[in-house]
Amino acid sequence: FMIKTSSDPFGRYQEMIERGELEKDAIQAKIVDKLQSLYQALSLGDPAEGSGFFGKIFSKSKNETPAKGLYIYGDVGRGKSMLMDLFFDLAPIEDKRRVHFHAFMLEIHKEIHEWRYMDVADRMKNFSTADDDPIPPLASKISQSSHLLCFDEFQVTDVTDAMILGRLFGALWERGVILVMTSNRVPDDLYKDGLNRGLFLPTIEMIKEKLDIEALDGPTDYRLERMKGMEVYHHPLGDVATKALSNSFWRLTDHEVDDRTEVGPDDIEVQGRILHIPVASRGVAVVSFKKMCGAALGSADYLALAWKYHTVIMVGIPKLGPENRNEAKRFVTFIDALYENNVKFLCCAAVPPEKLYAEGHGHFEFQRTVSRLMEMQSKEYLAKGHAI
Repeated sequence: FMIKTSSDPFGRYQEMIERGELEKDAIQAKIVDKLQSLYQALSLGDPAEGSGFFGKIFSKSKNETPAKGLYIYGDVGRGKSMLMDLFFDLAPIEDKRRVHFHAFMLEIHKEIHEWRYMDVADRMKNFSTADDDPIPPLASKISQSSHLLCFDEFQVTDVTDAMILGRLFGALWERGVILVMTSNRVPDDLYKDGLNRGLFLPTIEMIKEKLDIEALDGPTDYRLERMKGMEVYHHPLGDVATKALSNSFWRLTDHEVDDRTEVGPDDIEVQGRILHIPVASRGVAVVSFKKMCGAALGSADYLALAWKYHTVIMVGIPKLGPENRNEAKRFVTFIDALYENNVKFLCCAAVPPEKLYAEGHGHFEFQRTVSRLMEMQSKEYLAKGHAI
């Protein structure tokens, strides 16, 4: 294997092309140039130092323009998240965060809810303000821990989110936070046909002013190309199924599943707990039925998994019976989370879908899961965009 050497986005992108992990793509290369410029701006200094980063790229001098963030939009499978992750990993700044936008907004709503129930003493203690408005102190809290925020799958579908975002983003930009985000929609189509959309239009204009808007809309759906002809449901369990899934992982990530130089474990924070993912690379996660459905996990865990990874590979699904009613119920919730977020699902199981849970409490309800497992093998499902 080749050891990674480049520490900047342009160099790393070229290495991936040379290794055959990526094809040459002029539209992707244009985005990489933008990310390279932002990387260089971040390299001017460490925001923790005060004088470097903020002094140079967030100067209030009329002669200096703050560094712009980036908004990358385009169709499914063009490489938006891959390029943002490449940039995020290399960004020369410690206080940075990459998060699925839906998960971020859940956190924001939770913080606002807690704020409303705080008394003045608690607000002074936690935020040094007694103000009734939670947005400024919340923005200050975010900016203290994250000078760079990378949002994956940015979209606005909820009127409450639409009302919060304009003020929150404005407050973050005032505090010097740089935003980089991917989306399936051009900014002008955000919250399209939404309730009271007119109130959101100033936010759209602010996004267009504060971020460079770049389309990544080439003709090739790379993710779908990699999955062409790939079987996604394997049975029975055994070496043949295991090898097939290992080959699929390699086709999707360009890495062997046991290559610890490129493929590592991952942790997702869920409501203050850590969900451990043993194998993950380039938006593909490998999990076991035992750890996902045999443990006391629930919809919050499965949704966090579904938002973070566009493809999930599950190994070791057994034939279930009356003694496995809890595992069967969790598997239903697990598949619902993946299905509703258009996550690609590959697996190996002891039996075909229709025989997974042939009898037991909840058997009738399980038939919807069987139907979804069948649909998730179709070309139509595999062509859908992640979390749209």
